[in-house]
Amino acid sequence: MNSPLAAYALTAEQSRGRQYPTPPHPYRSHFQRDRDRVIHSQAFRRLEGKTQVFTPSMNDNYRNRLTHSIEVAQIGRTIARTLNLNEDLTEAICLAHDIGHSPFGHAGEHVLNKLMASHDGFEHNIQAMRLVDLLEHPYPDFAGLNLMYETRLGLAKHSSPYDSPEQIASFPQKHCSLEGQIADIADRIAYNCHDLEDGLRSRLIEENQLVGLDIFDEAQALINAPAITDRVVRKIRTAKAIIDRLVSDCIHTSAALIEQMNITSVQDVYSCGQPLIRLSENAQQQLAQLESFLLDNMYLSGQLKEAAARADELLTELFARLTDQPSLMPSYYSGFIPKHGLHRAVCDYIAGMTDRYCMETLKKV
Repeated sequence: MNSPLAAYALTAEQSRGRQYPTPPHPYRSHFQRDRDRVIHSQAFRRLEGKTQVFTPSMNDNYRNRLTHSIEVAQIGRTIARTLNLNEDLTEAICLAHDIGHSPFGHAGEHVLNKLMASHDGFEHNIQAMRLVDLLEHPYPDFAGLNLMYETRLGLAKHSSPYDSPEQIASFPQKHCSLEGQIADIADRIAYNCHDLEDGLRSRLIEENQLVGLDIFDEAQALINAPAITDRVVRKIRTAKAIIDRLVSDCIHTSAALIEQMNITSVQDVYSCGQPLIRLSENAQQQLAQLESFLLDNMYLSGQLKEAAARADELLTELFARLTDQPSLMPSYYSGFIPKHGLHRAVCDYIAGMTDRYCMETLKKV
């Protein structure tokens, strides 16, 4: 049996609701419906063909944006359930947090931001809001998925060392709900640990390079790594041990901080001067050390730099062709030109593409 939700958990009764009021469902909560709307969206399905670190076609064992989002949701649900927070809201935000990502991962995002520099730029969190509020259109009477305010707030405020959300006037809160804050930390834990695992699997990095990183050494000792002779299993178990260590630390640190700050309501969460879902100082330092290692030895490796350069060439050429001949786009996207402008419509179209579809489209146009 699930424990009652904490007083500072976000419930449907406290919600600001949807832009377009919808009658209650007989057996699904409002936030369960948000989760389901995300899962059934076209943007979510296309994450399967979008780069996490390695291009999806390189190896079926590497993560893509879809499997990353599922892993984030799994971590998020664990934290939310243990802290007696709203697991459904947490899951909805976790699953949706990356649907605004362009093809070719962060490299693709940087290219689109450069191409859109004179037209308000491109940032995948803002693009996620465009998707859920405008570009997805499963309902006949209005655009968007019509998500609950707090789900949208979690997307608008999503942040990590690689994501700095812009202030949006319609979301004036200093912070989002605790459920949204869980999505932030779950994302950070997930991508660092599975990028480490994929990096070891690809041999872009080797175990001996990681010796001396506290978080890696502790995980290796915990699983008794020398006794595991299978190289792949050892890598997987090490990454999983790091996840367990960080999730446990987050739960204990956050529970203590919530009590210390005397948080008794959702409004207390919104007005608090700091995020309340966080890691201890020690765990934070260890994770930052791992992030620095992955940046220097993996993300900036020659192989991934070459992939980024290729993404730059592809996206720049495709963007130029479509802005020169917008009739080459599907009518759905060209229909946004009068209100949103040519460049934004082209950007919306390209941002929604999978890596493979982007390359195929360039061949056709």
